[in-house]
Amino acid sequence: MARKVGDYDEDDVRVRPGRRGSRPRTRRRPAHDDAVAGFVTAVDRGRYRCLVGDRPVTAMRARELGRKGVVVGDRVALVGDSSGRPDTLARIVRVEPRTSSLRRTADDTDPFERIIVANADQLVIVTALADPEPRPRMIDRQLVAAYDAGMDPLLCLTKADLAGPDDLVAAYAPLGVRYVVTRHGGDLDGPREHLAGRTSVLVGHSGVGKSTLVNALVPDAERAVSHVNAVTGRGRHTSSSALALALPGGGWIIDTPGVRSFGLAHVKPENVINAFEDLAEGAAERCPPMCDHLPPGSLRSGPADSDSPGERPPDPRQTAGRSSLRSGPSDSDSPGEQPPDPRQTAGRSSLRSGPSDCGLDGWVAEGHASQARLDSLRRLLTAREGEPE
Repeated sequence: MARKVGDYDEDDVRVRPGRRGSRPRTRRRPAHDDAVAGFVTAVDRGRYRCLVGDRPVTAMRARELGRKGVVVGDRVALVGDSSGRPDTLARIVRVEPRTSSLRRTADDTDPFERIIVANADQLVIVTALADPEPRPRMIDRQLVAAYDAGMDPLLCLTKADLAGPDDLVAAYAPLGVRYVVTRHGGDLDGPREHLAGRTSVLVGHSGVGKSTLVNALVPDAERAVSHVNAVTGRGRHTSSSALALALPGGGWIIDTPGVRSFGLAHVKPENVINAFEDLAEGAAERCPPMCDHLPPGSLRSGPADSDSPGERPPDPRQTAGRSSLRSGPSDSDSPGEQPPDPRQTAGRSSLRSGPSDCGLDGWVAEGHASQARLDSLRRLLTAREGEPE
């Protein structure tokens, strides 16, 4: 005999759990009060080598971190097995706030910035005086990255036994950048003095001697080194990832892979000028909003009335031969490509006009800062929007 509807109660209803279980969803997350502090020294294919006290621990990123990245230099909180024994794995559940972030993009057109190292306070720009030749444009770009990150730059000139440092030192003297000079077989008292007690990042293109310098400063580092190609004049990539190493006298040194480009699409001019205290005051008082601080008559790469970064002019090597205006009879029966519409190309590149665009020239003329400092600032700002070389 069938039961009536009124004879049923809640105990007669069978509720099937969902595919993800029957636990109610909540936004409350564990506080992880028992987490231990760690320092990330290396990243390798989803595994993070951390230092907890004086013992190394291998960890993975917890799912609750989402898309937040973990880089060398991060201070993190670990849960799970943090004993450091073989075949054990801890979890990174929290990344502490960063004091600084060294960032770069793949190139100037790439909108996605990549954080290379976190919580460093000194950027060591390593460049060889010869073999390979110095690349001032690359040095300028790395200085811009240092000022943007709020890090103190240090110029490390290697291979002084092959060429003298005087010309390069004189070029950066107006910026007040500190520098050290090293040579093959020479003492390293100068670098040790500047690195002691600080967290320093070594940057530079391949072949300048970063790994060689690290091996000399940290005897048990055992970083791979190689030679410079005699034909191309470029070094080989021997370091594939960033690595933080403790210095014997205190402090940390972070070796990074060599780079051939240093994109600065994320850097704003005001982040650079803030590093020049004598010029930053003049920019705040005299310059109009969104001023790029370039001199009158210089080529700017964006529309004058736009707040967003302008479109870069095309590279002649990439556009050569793609299209041309036909000025006479041709062997081809197809009509020539029409010239671009002026309404579409107007404003892509324009010349700055008017002496009142940037007030820093008047600020320097009144004696508040030197012309050499202003010229150096504008050189860095120009390097921010151009090719590395």
